[in-house]
Parts: sequence; structure tokens; C-alpha cells
Amino acid sequence: MSMQLGLDGMPARLVRVTPSRLATWQDCRRRYRLTYLDRPAPPRGGPRAASTLGAVVHNALHAVFGEPSARRTAARAALEVDRHWSSEGFRDDAQVATYRERARTWVADYALRHAVDGAPEPTGEVVGLERWLSAPVGAMVAEGRADRLDQRDGSAGPEVVVVDYKTGRHVPDADDARRSPALALYVLAARRTLRRPCHRVELHHLPSATIATADHDDASLAAHRESAEAAAVALGAAADELEADPRRAEDLFPPAPGPRCGACDVRRHCPEGRAAAPADAAWAGLAP
Repeated sequence: MSMQLGLDGMPARLVRVTPSRLATWQDCRRRYRLTYLDRPAPPRGGPRAASTLGAVVHNALHAVFGEPSARRTAARAALEVDRHWSSEGFRDDAQVATYRERARTWVADYALRHAVDGAPEPTGEVVGLERWLSAPVGAMVAEGRADRLDQRDGSAGPEVVVVDYKTGRHVPDADDARRSPALALYVLAARRTLRRPCHRVELHHLPSATIATADHDDASLAAHRESAEAAAVALGAAADELEADPRRAEDLFPPAPGPRCGACDVRRHCPEGRAAAPADAAWAGLAP
């Protein structure tokens, strides 16, 4: 257990958080409890096509960028999609065939733009693939798995760039990259873990071939850190109170019903969520 000195001089527990934990807490506290605290964990919803597709693309890119630059070809990239393909959550065979071919095209085109020597969008040196980052940051231990970490030449010398792959319907822009709590936490953790300069974050949206870039400074990182710490302290305190008195579960972890409840994977355990929105089809989140 990680500790630091509290205000009274006694050791205070550092709360371990990942971007997904923080996002779930801020989105819906009941979903947070059902996902991370209840044991045994309640059954969750079935697979969703958008998540399946995202995992396939991530796994294929992980394999491609794990190879020497000369082997990061478009043909190899398309084959990796086939190797990692899963049809879970798709509507039917026709939809499977459509999105399998799209994923092959996305990853192959991405390899042409990024992965081969002389590519128009060079990657630099890959210093981390699905890299687990963990570092104490104030009142929390920020943890998470970054899709890719590149080392590139910056204005002040070599620096680490945090890259996150996206395959969903939304096409990200620079504001999305700048506002992303996950990317900011990865920057903070990468600085401590790798002991190298790091301030640039990038969202690589494969369906649109878009790269959304933002450069963090001390002020923007401090704002993200402050928000994440406040959430970490709050969720840690709520978890401790629940452990002390399980009867307070509904009080400490109320639902936040809304339209997004249609895609929630624990909606079967939440009457308020089911009343707020009809269940989305398993393939509803696919990029058009």
C-alpha cells in the first residue's frame, strides 16, 4: 500500500486510480460500485461490436509496431487484423464482413502513413507499447496502460509523445486531446516513470485518418491533476465508508440516469438506468 504523511503527521493512503476508474466514478457512481467494488462482481452485459472492433485494431497495431520498421508494412498490418479478428457483438455476417474489411484498410493505411521508413507521418522511436505506467502524483497513484509512447525530436531535444488510438464514431479534435484526463495522467506518469520530458498528446482516429494533437504546459497539467486528485480522494473515501457500512451503498453510490444508460453494461442491475433509456443495439457504437 502506498503511503504519504497526512495533515496530522500520520501516514495517509495514496489512492490508486486509472483513467477508466476516474471516468466511471465521474460518470455514474452506481456503475463504479457495480464495476469495481461489489464482490462477487455482478454479471455484465454482452459484448459490443464497437469495443470488439477497437480491441482488434489495438491488438493489430501493437503487433505491427512491435516489429522492426522495415517489417511494418501495409500487408503485414492487414494480416494482423485477420489474426486478431473477433465477431462478437456484430449484427450479422454481412456487418462482420464490412467492418473486418474496414479495419484491414484502416490499419494498413495507418502503417503506410506512420510505420514504414520514409512515411509521411514518422513515428520516431517507439519506447512503449501498451506500456503500464504507475507513479505517485499528489494524493494518488496514477496508473494506466498507454497505447503507444514515441520518442521524437522536439524543440528542446528528445521528448516522449503519448499516442492513443481511437476507432469510434466521434472524430476527435485538439480540444478533445487537451481535455482528455486519461492523456494528461499518462503524461504525468510517463514523466515520473521514464524520467524524460513529455508534454505532447495525440489522438489517432483511424477511421478518419485524423490526428488530434495538444501540448500540455504546467498550468494545464496542474488543472488535470487537481481534478483527478479530488475525484481520487472522493472515490477512495466512499469505498472506505462502504466497507465500514455496506448498508450505505445507495447513499454513497447513487445512479446518474440519462441517455447513455442505453449502452451501460450493468444496466440490468439498475432500474433507474433502464427507465432512463432503452437498451442500445450491441452494434450501435460503430463508426459509420
